[in-house]
Amino acid sequence: MSIDLSQFHQVFFEESYEGLDAMESALLNLQPDNVDSETINEIFRAAHSIKGGSGTFGFTDVASFTHVVETLLDEIRSETRTITSETVDLFLRSVDCIRRMIQQHDAGEPCDIPEASELKALFEAILSGDEPSETDVIAAVDPEAKAAEVQPENASQKGWRIYFKPEIDVLRTGNDPLRMFRELESLGSLSVTADVSELPLISSIDPEACYLAWSLELSADVPKSAVEEVFEWVVDESDLTITPLSESNLSSAENTASDAVSENASGPVVDSVIDAEPDNNEEQQNSPIAGPAPTESPKPVAAKPTATVSDKKDKSKVEVSSIRVGIDKVDDLINMVGELVITQSMLGELGLDFTIESLPRLLEGIEQLSQNTRELQESVMRIRMLPISFTFSRFPRLVHDLSRTMGKKIELKLLGEQTELDKTVMERIGDPLVHLVRNSLDHGIETPEQRINAGKPETGTITLNAFHQSGNIVIQIIDDGAGLNKPRILEKAQQNGLVAEGDMLSDDQIHDLIFRPGFSTADQISDISGRGVGMDVVRRNINELNGSVEVESSEGEGSVFTIRLPLTLAILDGQLIRVGKHIYILPLISIVESIQSFQGMLHRVVGGCDLLRLRDEYVPIIQLSSIFNIASDAKDMDDGLLVVVEGDNMKVAILIDDLEAQQQVVIKSLEENYKKVDGVSGATILGDGTVSLILDIAGLIKLAGVQRYEYKAVSSGDDCAA
Repeated sequence: MSIDLSQFHQVFFEESYEGLDAMESALLNLQPDNVDSETINEIFRAAHSIKGGSGTFGFTDVASFTHVVETLLDEIRSETRTITSETVDLFLRSVDCIRRMIQQHDAGEPCDIPEASELKALFEAILSGDEPSETDVIAAVDPEAKAAEVQPENASQKGWRIYFKPEIDVLRTGNDPLRMFRELESLGSLSVTADVSELPLISSIDPEACYLAWSLELSADVPKSAVEEVFEWVVDESDLTITPLSESNLSSAENTASDAVSENASGPVVDSVIDAEPDNNEEQQNSPIAGPAPTESPKPVAAKPTATVSDKKDKSKVEVSSIRVGIDKVDDLINMVGELVITQSMLGELGLDFTIESLPRLLEGIEQLSQNTRELQESVMRIRMLPISFTFSRFPRLVHDLSRTMGKKIELKLLGEQTELDKTVMERIGDPLVHLVRNSLDHGIETPEQRINAGKPETGTITLNAFHQSGNIVIQIIDDGAGLNKPRILEKAQQNGLVAEGDMLSDDQIHDLIFRPGFSTADQISDISGRGVGMDVVRRNINELNGSVEVESSEGEGSVFTIRLPLTLAILDGQLIRVGKHIYILPLISIVESIQSFQGMLHRVVGGCDLLRLRDEYVPIIQLSSIFNIASDAKDMDDGLLVVVEGDNMKVAILIDDLEAQQQVVIKSLEENYKKVDGVSGATILGDGTVSLILDIAGLIKLAGVQRYEYKAVSSGDDCAA
């Protein structure tokens, strides 16, 4: 009787990913000048387990590659071979290679990693005593150097053909294809062909989604690494191929592309050329396609390359569908269910022969049932809670690689790694954290020379800290770098028309400017330069989690970015409000205060909405009855209540009829069960069985058309200007 081993594949994949993470972490902590034998043993054990498992389940390519890695580790472990920083980098590259091989097997695709053969040959040469040259090692650990070396000389002179198809959410992560194309255009002559074949009907378009792909031809004598650097931030979230623009490649690619155009005749192809001088027209800046209108016949689109990131997508699906739970949490859950069953049995017996004398016991049973339900709810929520170390674990490698690239010395400190938060929150906070850490690396921490001249240690420090506070989780990104240059930020804001000349802004208001869309103080826009690149998207993504981000900075001393998030997105502490006959729910975390009597505090803006003068600031007023087109009890604005809430980094006052109770509510997604509704983040069922909508503050602000008021001094007269 044969056993189907495929049923155990998923367990093997998950354990292999954990082993590779352990190898990577240990390698990053390894000091070649002071080798810890236990660290080497830990790396060896992880490689040995992966080799054994892959051989057992028939993944011979993984087993064969891991075998040579394990053999070299064994020689280092037995002290017959020394380890150098180049060897560590080689092992790190092998970890990446094994991970990609396993991801392809995990996705059910043929394993085709050309780099595996090159690395394996290099390992075998080292083991045979034929020490490779320094050039060979550099080429193995730096594929860009290898690619630049092996490309024909005339290919570089001709230029490069690029196929770029980003994921649909690329704009939401703060990456702008137009900026990338302008960066490419600065390298030489660039032509762009946009494939709009996947563009949906205009009624179905999501304005924040990207449905396009591009074929680009760059005529420039630049190495391939210069082109790859432009796409560095999106390489893992896109289909990207870069090939030499040689005559032979040109003719064969044109033939292939013409066939692709024939197959995709139903979708138009738009040809455009990047303008050397960016247009100030707002529409063009926001458009995913730059340049003039289509000209003559469209150019062919290069054949779509084999997707290399589908492995990552499939891997993420696996992670979303499974979660590892400690046995203590399962035991607590079983105990709570047992208590619930006992209470249910007691109430069942009371129902069989109920009399008025049984009322005290019934009330006691209901109270016990309520307590059991709360404890069961807490136990279930704990199952979804994971330590934030799962998110923090990606940053040591990120800091290691980028610090080498930028020539900086940076130490990363991780604090509060066992702080727990909901798995869904953890997955969605990853990208904003990457943006903030990368900007601290590039814009915050100075070079060793600059730090020494400023009287600082040449090694900079970035600290990631997580802790619980007031029912929320707080994540801090701290660096001891140059800090935010407030005069430069203010000058740039004045140049962009965000702030009027002569306006006096507080430090917090100046710091807030870096979150404005497209704002950057970088003289040259690159993939990682300037805190303003993508910072508006960082704030928006955090706001979508009902969180907030704050900045503290001292010039010359460093910056602290503080993110506050709810522990879970499944349950919300809400404030019930009433407008007419309808009950809505406001997130309690968003409420600043409520005002019952506000006569004399109202001001009218010509051509704008009503404003509430709240101490030293003016707050726009949103009328829910007007937005949702429902009847309100208040015949005049003075008859209602105002609830001041904060969202999208601004305050607004919501006019309602009455405040009801506060309670925890279970959030149900409208988007999954119905469709996306502007101004509404979800729904819940109240105790009386009615459905109540949970309001989205940022969505309401957008729906009401409230514009962000500039920082201007406002007079205390009857009228005020925005």
